[in-house]
Amino acid sequence: MSGADWQDQTGVVTLPRGARVRGRRLADRATPADFALVLAEGPVPAWPYRRVSWPDFGVPADGGDALDALRDAHRRAYAGERVEVVCRGGTGRTGTALAALAVLDGLSPREAVTWVRSSYNRRAVETIGQRRWLGKVCQPVQPSSTPNLP
Repeated sequence: MSGADWQDQTGVVTLPRGARVRGRRLADRATPADFALVLAEGPVPAWPYRRVSWPDFGVPADGGDALDALRDAHRRAYAGERVEVVCRGGTGRTGTALAALAVLDGLSPREAVTWVRSSYNRRAVETIGQRRWLGKVCQPVQPSSTPNLP
């Protein structure tokens, strides 16, 4: 199956370059996905998933882990997998993660917020901190500061 083959289109959005991903509330019943990015404590889907520690109304506890998970989800979506992003309410964290996927797709953080609010949920990206965090998504990965040992 490919990202275009969702049995239920609820919450499915098309990223700027064409991959399709789904956002939803964690507790909502859903048709299967190939992979889920889970941004809240609680139940997990029956399909493969990765959990990222991300407090409600906040930003990821470990930004590096979150960016790695988002890049993996982005890669999977463009490889044709049905990728979903879920959190407790399906709005703030999920919306911020969907906006981050749009940044990885080439939008600026500001454009990504506008895109996710028009494509997914008008209240997506709920806090100033979440909007600011999106700026970190487009920053290059910093090399390790560990010195080379002989």
